[in-house]
Parts: sequence; C-alpha cells; structure tokens
Amino acid sequence: MTQRVAAIDCGTNSIRLLIAEVDPRRTVLTDLAREMRIVRLGEGVDRTGRLSGAALDRTTAALREYAGLIGRFSPAAVRMVATSATRDAENSQEFVDRVKEVLGVAPEVVTGDEEAWLSFTGATREIAGTPLARADCCPPPYLVTDIGGGSTEFVLGGPEGASGARSVDIGCVRLTERHLHGDPPSAAEVAAATADIDSGLDLVADSLPVAQAKTLVGLAGSVTTSAGIALGLASYDPFRTHHSRIPAAQAHAITGLLLGQTHAERAAIGVMHPGRVDVIGAGALVLDRILTRFGFAEVLVSEHDILDGIAWSLVR
Repeated sequence: MTQRVAAIDCGTNSIRLLIAEVDPRRTVLTDLAREMRIVRLGEGVDRTGRLSGAALDRTTAALREYAGLIGRFSPAAVRMVATSATRDAENSQEFVDRVKEVLGVAPEVVTGDEEAWLSFTGATREIAGTPLARADCCPPPYLVTDIGGGSTEFVLGGPEGASGARSVDIGCVRLTERHLHGDPPSAAEVAAATADIDSGLDLVADSLPVAQAKTLVGLAGSVTTSAGIALGLASYDPFRTHHSRIPAAQAHAITGLLLGQTHAERAAIGVMHPGRVDVIGAGALVLDRILTRFGFAEVLVSEHDILDGIAWSLVR
C-alpha cells in the first residue's frame, strides 16, 4: 500500500521539499513534487555563531511556498530535518519558532550522524537489485558522501544497511567563507582550503574502515553540478546526472577549472544554479580530495539523498 509523505531538508545552503508516493513493498518512491531554493541559511554562522535576520527571512519565505504545496497535496505525514547551520547557531530557537508558525510542525535539528544515516538510506535504498549492483559496476559496500554547505557526511554500508558514519565540518559554504576570497581564489587560498579538507578526511579515516568500500556514492549539489559539467550538459538535467559516473581524473580536472575561473565565468556554465556559483569551487575540491585520499577510481552520482531518506523514514 502506498503512502503519501512530505519531506523537507533544510541545510546550510539550500532548503528542499519532496512530496512523494512511497510503496515500501516494492521499494519504490514516486515524486509528486520536488523543489529546491537557495536560501543560504548558514551565511556567516561560522564567523558569528548566529543565524542572521536576512537568512531567516529568506528561509521563511521559501517555507511559505512549501506550505502551499503541502496543503495542495495533503500528505499523511510531514517531517522537516534541519542540519549543520542550525546545529551551530546560538539563536536556533528563533528558527524553530518560525518553522512551527509556518508549517505547523517543528523542525528536527539532527546530529551529524543522524544526517549521515538519512543520506545513506536515500542514496542506496534503490540500488540493490538493479544493474548498478553488479560486481563489475558499482558493488557494495558503499561509502556515501553528502557534501553539504556546512558539513560533509560519510556513511559506510551495504544493502543490509549502514555500519558506520562520520560528519566533519568541511562543507562548501564554510570552506568558501574561511578560505576562498579571491576572484578567482589564489593558490595560497586553495592550499589552505585543501589542508582544511584533508584534516577533516583524517578524522573520517580514523572513524571508518574506508578501505572496505568498493563504491563511492556522491550526493548533493556540488556533486551533481560537477556531473553536469562532466557530461557536457547545456542545462541541468537530473535524469542524466542520476547514477552517472565521474572518473577521478575528470573530477580533478573540473575542480581545477572551477577554482581557476572568475565568478562571472562560473555563472556562465549552463548547468550552474545561481546559488552555487560562489561555493562550487570548494564543493568540487572536497569531492576531488575524497577521491584522491581514499583511492577511488570514480564516483557514482546520486540525485537521491537525505531528502529521500527523510521520506523513507515516514513510511512503515
């Protein structure tokens, strides 16, 4: 029996909505609506420790749009998950109060580990039993990496479920605000960002037996945008990027290209969302360093991520 649910993922950079029909028996999730708005909720949080009034206003405006869609589709259950920015902010209660006023439900400010488990479920639930699971293509165990705005999540596991998770503060917004200030960023700035990322990956290596993973699965906008560039798409097409595979050498070349471009040059890329122009270089660098550090030959790109995991969590 299918169930209609609504899932909202509020991250550091974007807020997204999924309304879907979920059939747990057939392991099928069918989109009714999938929306994304760049609101940059976490803007300045790394520096000030607080959510700004402007960021809260942008997020509230997006939530009012989503509330209208939810009312139109009348799902049986609604869940909103808030991640890195609201974990770090001193005034997170103001954010919670606004969400309750607009949606009628409180956001769940999840831990980094909880965020990682949801990302793993969303990314891998549909892989088992498909041609992607063939031994010569994308076999388990999987290392799922979700490159967010404030943090990046890593989860190791297989078709039976996740076996370990780690969240580290190397998101694309956080790294850009800390290090990448030039247009384009200088070699010294890129080196500082790289060192920051590598320190985070040291923590991952200490926490998870990454060498067990046979397939790297990459999630979120930095990865899917890089995939669109790798595929040479004139405009963004999630049906083309979903389950595409980017060789490590190509990911490295794309990272060098993006970090060497000006803001205007990145904005002119056909697959680029306007809200990602200033942070895509840092996001691509995170992906490049993961591939290099852990020795993966390629990354399997997934358009299904924490948002889908939230939807699955609402189904019995």
